[in-house]
Order: sequence, then C-alpha cells, then structure tokens
Amino acid sequence: MKILVTGGAGFIGSHTVDRLLKEGYDVKIVDNLQKPVHMWGKPDYIPQDAEFIFGDVRDKRLMEYALEDVDIVFHFAAYQDYLPDFSTYFHVNAVSTALIYEIIVEKKLPVKKVIVASSQAVLGEGLYRCNKHGEIIPDIRLEEQLSKGDWEHHCPFCGSYMQYLPTPEDKIKPQNQYAMSKYAQESICINLGKRYGIPSVALRYSIVQGARQSFYNAYSGAMRVFSLSLYQRKPPIIFEDGNQIRDFVNIHDVVDANLLVMEKDEANYQVFNVGGGKAVTINEFYEMVDRVYKAGIEPIRDGSYRYGDTRHILSDISKLRRLGWEPKRSVEDSILEYKEYLELYKPNYDVVGNSVERMKRLNIIRKSIG
Repeated sequence: MKILVTGGAGFIGSHTVDRLLKEGYDVKIVDNLQKPVHMWGKPDYIPQDAEFIFGDVRDKRLMEYALEDVDIVFHFAAYQDYLPDFSTYFHVNAVSTALIYEIIVEKKLPVKKVIVASSQAVLGEGLYRCNKHGEIIPDIRLEEQLSKGDWEHHCPFCGSYMQYLPTPEDKIKPQNQYAMSKYAQESICINLGKRYGIPSVALRYSIVQGARQSFYNAYSGAMRVFSLSLYQRKPPIIFEDGNQIRDFVNIHDVVDANLLVMEKDEANYQVFNVGGGKAVTINEFYEMVDRVYKAGIEPIRDGSYRYGDTRHILSDISKLRRLGWEPKRSVEDSILEYKEYLELYKPNYDVVGNSVERMKRLNIIRKSIG
C-alpha cells in the first residue's frame, strides 16, 4: 500500500512517516521545506526509503504527480504565523485540501482514505460553565480586561467567573485566522469526502510535543521556549500568571491515533480530538522542564501576555478513546525526548529572544498594568 504524507518533513509528518515505513508501507513525502521551520533545508532525519517530492501543496501539477498510485493521504502541510496575511492561511490550509479532493475526483483516483491534520484551535476558548447560566463558549478576552491583569473568563450575562470544562468535538468557535482556516479544512474534508464517497477523517491535535519540534518555529510553544531558555541558561517569560491550563500530548501517541483512524472504518467521516487527557498549568509545566534540566532558574513573571491566547483549554478525548486509542506517554516523557533532540543539535542562536522581540513588534506581546 502506498501512502502520501504532505508536510512529511515536519514534526508530526516525519514521525508518521517513520511509523508507516516501519509498518511496511511505501511512502511519498511532499514538502516545500518552508523557513523558518526548516531553517537549514531538508532535515537529516528524513528516511531514504521514502520518496521525497520538493514542492508546494497548492501546485496542482505537482499534486497530480504526488497522488498517482496512492492509497492513503495524510495531509499535514500547514501554514502558521503571527502575521496578518490572512489569505495565506486559507490558501495553504483550506484550498490545498480542496485541491486534493479535486484531483481525486477529476482523475477518478482510487484513494481509499484522506486524513487531515486539524487543530485544537478550532475549539476557540473552549467550553465553560457559569453556575447561573450553564454552558458557554466565550469570546476572546479583550485588551480592556487583559490590560488590568484580569485573566479569567467572565460570564457574558452576569459577569461572574466561569469554570472551564473539557471541550468535545461539537463545541466549536474558531476565533483567529489559523483556527478558521483549519475549520474550513475540516469542512472540506468531511463534506467532500461524504459527497464523493472518499472516506475521510479530521484529527484535532492539541499541543503536540516531542523530538523534532522546530527550534525556529514560534508556534512550537512552551516546550521550545522553556527548553531552549534553560539549555542556554536564560530565564523564560511566563505569560499572565502561569495558571492557564494547557493540554499536552506526546508525538508518539499522536502517531498511534493517525494509524488507528487510517485502519478503522468506524472513523470514516468523523472529527476526533487528540489530546493528552490531562490538565497542566503553565507553571506546573515549567517546573517539570526545570527539574529535567536541573536549572533552578526563576522565570520572568512581569504581567506580560500574548493577545489572543486562550486562557484554559482541554480537549475531551472520550470519542477517540471509544475507538480504542489512549494516550500512553507522560508530559515528562515528551520533555526528555525534546531534551535529547536539543542536545543532539545544540542550537546556539537566541531564537527565543528573537521570537519575543518579533511578537512585541507585532503588538502580540503586551503588558498589563494590574
């Protein structure tokens, strides 16, 4: 069986490629090695056993070639940034997905399944409960609130603080350009799949962690920031008060989910959350990283925040559990895997400091007066 993996040089894609090859599948990779994620070109961990096609997933002629003789498609190629180039998100994340279905239908290709990589971002701020008004999916927290250091979500009806809840797949409220483009991708995948009889699945990953997360991708998140900072003996910034909840899942558990939905017909035409099943605060996560690095460095807590960040988010993964999947690796496992990767490549460039300065210039990092 031949499998196409777009974005196969990336973090999730490359680990999926490794597992597919190990399981005996023939694999093609399409990747444009976009900077800054692939700062130094084609990574050395790309296996020689996989056919590598350099190019853009928006290129119809290239994708026609890539889809020849393919049985399964994993569509991981994506665009993420903080820049307001809104159309790029939709061109890469949504239009490229439509193009895959367009080619399959036009060419009458015998593709057996398409699996797309969506994101927890589609859930927006996530599900909350007000004691008086019940379940609510709030809007983003605005500058007026955050500038005062008021971090928690208030009920829009009575103003009281609300309690976050695990968010299931049907509670959707995408609120930025990336999230909206991913929701559009899901809709294309599931609806065109149903219409044309192409089994399709969308996986909404939470914060995936482990080796091969790019040192240069600002979207690699807390693992990258904390690990690189402590490796270079520098104190990282913890935004807000550090009590915000995050949902971390190990890359190998994600690959397990990828192969499970590939193999299970019961997954067809469905969307699944893929998360760690455990709420972890940023403060708790920093303490875990600090213990692994034996750094003993106090982080910077100065009231800074990133405008547009969610306060608390935890995916409800019960639907994927019913399919037979379970997260098996701990947060500490992910930290250790990333530490080994970092020590192998030994980055010495101040990527964290440069990312912070860039986000300040874009007015993403701001400071409260509360």
